[in-house]
Amino acid sequence: MTNVALAAMFGASPPAGYESLYFDKSSRELRGGIRKYLGRRTPDKIPSSYMDDLDYQEPLAFEFLIYVAPEKVWRADMRRFRERFGAAPQTRDFFAFLKGTDGLLHAQGPERLATALETLDTILTDIQNFCGRETEIVMFSDHGMNLEDNRRVHLASHLNRKGFRVSDRLAPGDRRGVAVPAFGLCSYAAAYCGDQDFIPEVARSLTEVEGIDFVVYRDGETAIVEAEGGRARIEKHQSSQHKRYAYFPEIGDPFQLAEISAGLNQTENGEFVSDAVWYEKTKEHTYPDVLANVYSSLFSSRVKNDADILISMRDGYYYGWSAFGRFVRLAATHGNARKASSDAFVMSTHRTFLPCVRADDARQLLKG
Repeated sequence: MTNVALAAMFGASPPAGYESLYFDKSSRELRGGIRKYLGRRTPDKIPSSYMDDLDYQEPLAFEFLIYVAPEKVWRADMRRFRERFGAAPQTRDFFAFLKGTDGLLHAQGPERLATALETLDTILTDIQNFCGRETEIVMFSDHGMNLEDNRRVHLASHLNRKGFRVSDRLAPGDRRGVAVPAFGLCSYAAAYCGDQDFIPEVARSLTEVEGIDFVVYRDGETAIVEAEGGRARIEKHQSSQHKRYAYFPEIGDPFQLAEISAGLNQTENGEFVSDAVWYEKTKEHTYPDVLANVYSSLFSSRVKNDADILISMRDGYYYGWSAFGRFVRLAATHGNARKASSDAFVMSTHRTFLPCVRADDARQLLKG
């Protein structure tokens, strides 16, 4: 997700939630949402300190209007970027965040995005001719996309049928209450439970929903993975020098890692294998870098209001605000733990990068 990814890539403060609409764990209610896109970009509408590094980003309203008038918005976005760059000092780095391409791909698909990227290429060529060939241009994305039509998963109705109460607010003592913020049309969801004792039951119930790939939640210091017909544990061992992970499939093999894990266990002479070795073995897997990625999603400060349960959907499915979904034909989306969403890109006119790099390690490439 954009704010989560860019906060990691810039080493910035974590956003309040995974999206603009999020569950505030202190007030125990949903906060933010469409109000974040109305009016000017005020301090309360700035999700993370990564925005302090930006010299240009589109006007706040453009983030929503890209779905209403995509052609006008992306063209205006790129024109404003070129004008802003031309007026900026030429003695320092210039950071621009072009958000229109994301909405364009969501709603219009790869063909219209290709047209926009051709325009951007012309602008960047013009900039380099203006500044000189010694000027480096680095272009990168914050996430990937699955390029297929997507159907909505029905999380709330399923939970209600199972005897839970899906609500925007969880009152103290609301034992079967569950909050699942629905905003952008993305292939992930976050669930918050009124009673922590019910987290495993809610998680197992969600695996029955069509389109759900897997869910994860905490059990002490262990990450529990639940999938239809499968269950596994991810454990972490932290020494003074190294992080080490172990993958324990209990039923089936949700992450398709049993064979890799068995081979590494023999090589490493133990169940816990170094993070660096797991990364090399899984960076181009169906679920890239999945052990560190999933474990960190639960046990690190990626957002201020972290979920009790994180839900990853199969490609071709999404969850989000139903009113939004009625007027947007979703041609592509992102958010899940699969390769199409997890693989972003970074490229440079002057440097050759490694084939893969973690978002947490990207800052040195962007600001080096």
